[in-house]
Parts: sequence; structure tokens; C-alpha cells
Amino acid sequence: MPSTMILTQSRRLFEATIAPELALVPQARNTAFAIMQLWDIDESLAEDVRLTVSELVSNAIEHGTGRVELRMTEMAGKVTVEVSDCNPTSPQIRNPHEDDPRGRGLMIVASLAHRWGVSEDGYSAWAAFLDHSRWAEGGAGA
Repeated sequence: MPSTMILTQSRRLFEATIAPELALVPQARNTAFAIMQLWDIDESLAEDVRLTVSELVSNAIEHGTGRVELRMTEMAGKVTVEVSDCNPTSPQIRNPHEDDPRGRGLMIVASLAHRWGVSEDGYSAWAAFLDHSRWAEGGAGA
């Protein structure tokens, strides 16, 4: 998984290109969690980010085309996850039946994230999270 990480005082960025293979989803999920730990993000939030990365990367591999790009940023206590693929068809929340084993990924993302959405061109899905522990400590927004 080729990756880039930029650390500055005001903004942190991690980018990775993921081959479209479902077997690589655990690696993306675990890498996201490790980056959150490196950035000293609250563990509860890091778990939410890990699950979101897993869902968005899985969706991009299953329903998208071509390579998958993962981008994570942190700035002023706001963590954003963006996953892109080469398919312009926008992901949509499904309404699965109770006995359907799949189809809840975006519902999970929507329940975890402060905000989420899809880019206007349909190639990317994103989720934004607020690190409340940093706000409580007198960090961002204080």
C-alpha cells in the first residue's frame, strides 16, 4: 500500500493507494487506526475512524472501479476520511431488510461521523469527525 504522510503543526495528512482487492481492507483499517494513534487522536474516535475506513474502502472496492485512494486529514481537532475510486456513480444509503447480511456500510458511517457525504462528481465519499477530547482540553475551539 503506497502511502504518504505529511505532518505540520497545523495540518496532518495521510494518503494511500490501495489495490482493489478486498483482502487489503484489514490492512487499510489497521493503518488508519495506527495513524490515529500517531496523531494522538482519542481512542474512541480512532475506533470510529477505523470502522469508517473499513466501510468506505470496502464499498469502493466492491462497487467502484480501479484503484482506491484513501486520504485522512486532521486539523484543529477535525479528522476527515475521504475514499475515492474511478467510478462516478455516487454511493447511496440502502434500506436493507432485517435478514440481509450486507448493505449497511453507509448507515454505519452516517451514525459514526459528525458529517458525511459524497463529492459532486461522485468519485469520493467522505466523513468528518470532531475530536471532542481536544476541545475539552482547551485545544481547538477553546
